Amino acid sequence: MPSPEKTSVRQDQPVVRPTQRDEVAAAGSELIGGPLGRFAWVGSSWLTPVRVVALVAIGMFALGMVQKIPCYEWAWFRGAGSQYTHACYSDIPHLYLGRGFADGLVPYFDRLGGDMEYLEYPVLTGLFMQVAAWLTLPFDGSVQQREQMYWMVNAGMLLVCAAVIAVCVTRTHRRRPWDGLLVALAPAFALTATINWDLLAVALTAAAMLMWSRGRSLAFGILIGLATAAKLYPVLLLGPLLVLCWRAGKYRAYGAALLGTAGAWLVVNLPVMLLAPEGWKKFYTFSQERQVDFGSFWLIITQRTGEQMDVDAVNTYATLLMILACAGIAALALTAPRRPRFAQLAFLVVAAFILTNKVYSPQYVLWLIPLAALARPRWRDFLIWQACEVMYFLGIWMYLAYTTSGDKHQGLPPEGYQLAIALHLLGTLYLCALVVRDVLMPERDVVRQDGSDDPSGGVLDRAPDAFVLGRAAHPPRHAAHAVEGPRVEWGMSGATGPAGPTAG
Repeated sequence: MPSPEKTSVRQDQPVVRPTQRDEVAAAGSELIGGPLGRFAWVGSSWLTPVRVVALVAIGMFALGMVQKIPCYEWAWFRGAGSQYTHACYSDIPHLYLGRGFADGLVPYFDRLGGDMEYLEYPVLTGLFMQVAAWLTLPFDGSVQQREQMYWMVNAGMLLVCAAVIAVCVTRTHRRRPWDGLLVALAPAFALTATINWDLLAVALTAAAMLMWSRGRSLAFGILIGLATAAKLYPVLLLGPLLVLCWRAGKYRAYGAALLGTAGAWLVVNLPVMLLAPEGWKKFYTFSQERQVDFGSFWLIITQRTGEQMDVDAVNTYATLLMILACAGIAALALTAPRRPRFAQLAFLVVAAFILTNKVYSPQYVLWLIPLAALARPRWRDFLIWQACEVMYFLGIWMYLAYTTSGDKHQGLPPEGYQLAIALHLLGTLYLCALVVRDVLMPERDVVRQDGSDDPSGGVLDRAPDAFVLGRAAHPPRHAAHAVEGPRVEWGMSGATGPAGPTAG
């Protein structure tokens, strides 16, 4: 028998079932017997939504590992072309040798041979790579066998990160745990999970989002600080959070988050910064000096014009575009008829960073998948976007196969790769446009159609506005009358009126 606490939660806050609200989810559920009936007993067995989503995520991750088998067995070690034609490339085994882990070199402290003098990754990612190298030490054998084992050890560690991401996304929106299946079943998630080490930062960011949704501002900040020590993008979440806390007047919560971020980042970075300054700053100088690279619209311009763009000019233009995008997001947050949800603005700002950047690597989609599941949990739109990402995943490897096949030209020519990039970018822009529409027309937001306000907002959830601009400061006459009527308790089962649980 369920405990009284669980019974109370189920009665007061019923779980939203996507199969009853999403036609694509309902159609997909036919594979396992169809949507739940109205009298189905949910939550009484061991297979709770969190456990189901975690198991599905682990299963999909395993399928992604199976997809890498041709490379694991031979393609990584027999020239460049085969790993591209089999679409199973990964940085992990190559950097085991290329960044000195196979030789026992210490990241950031020991100078490397070749063009890359030091490891070009942030400190926490470097530590992750080093721990995997230590765990590989007991396995002796040829260089190829050690590379294989290094990839396998990293895959095991990244699998833990994948499970953490799935659990955190599932628990962030209390009433919508099944939205976690969007992450678990995302094909691009499985295909790109072991290309690089991005899942570490994504897992820390997902855990931070969960902490913020529970009102734990300091814990959120600490996790964002750690995530930023693993990858740069998580610090961007502090921007939209500042605007939302400004609109709600929650300055103390934001201050705690900012303090936690700075403190955690410094704890990780300061020792390396002081003891190995040249190695520590390599990530930042490499990011600045890096030429226009795969997946970006800058590459389309470069290839179409036939001229290599000056890297300083690209950095300047990309920075200006990002500033403009952030200004637009801030204006959207302060003028929207209802305060946007945190997940919506977090998705938009990270997407803006990726879209304006001079490189859009295939694994960068991992940054967006958890945020997209929270910002726009609609299966049709999510799968359209994922289809674009899968097409790009295949396109980049076929293009690299073309460039490495010599006179044979086997693969995708530059014109075809440019189309793949365009599809890749348009898919992300499509999802961004839908999120913006949901912000401007909150009645279209599926998360709010059951009477919720901001389930991932923590202290922002149901908080009154303290500062707004534009039309948000001057609501239409009919909206003013609505405010004077019966007060709606967002998210409560007893809510009434057009925004109550039966709306939409």
